[in-house]
Amino acid sequence: MPTLKILVGTMYGGALDVAEQVKPLFEDAGYEVSVLENPTLADVTDDAPDLALFCVSTTGSGDFPGNFVSFVRELQDKSPGLGQLRYGLIALGDSSYGETFCGAGRRLDQLLEEQGATRLDDRLEIDAMETFMADDEALPWIEGWIARQNLKVA
Repeated sequence: MPTLKILVGTMYGGALDVAEQVKPLFEDAGYEVSVLENPTLADVTDDAPDLALFCVSTTGSGDFPGNFVSFVRELQDKSPGLGQLRYGLIALGDSSYGETFCGAGRRLDQLLEEQGATRLDDRLEIDAMETFMADDEALPWIEGWIARQNLKVA
């Protein structure tokens, strides 16, 4: 059975809620799914999944949530090369913060690209000013992502 790791960066639990809500969609598609609230670089290098999904919220100043900072530092410091990593990214933010909207998700996407990882499909950016419950936007996007990328294995 292929594996999917959902790596979560969250401030107040919104990104974790999205991860928990989309998990069954991947299980139905035939994946063994792990949700990681305190991810490490080893989660995508030493024990690399077949597929990764990042669910990352952004602080008001555009920074990474506290629980995700060590992952990003490891990624920057070790520069491991992630040519084998295939991933999707859901970025959560608030457009009332202007230029820092979804800043953490955008920066993570850039870091992963620099390491040679392959993003499957476009990044989903969810705006708290437009969507009260982030999973209302994430669930149909994931369903479409699974279909567009032919990710169903079961």
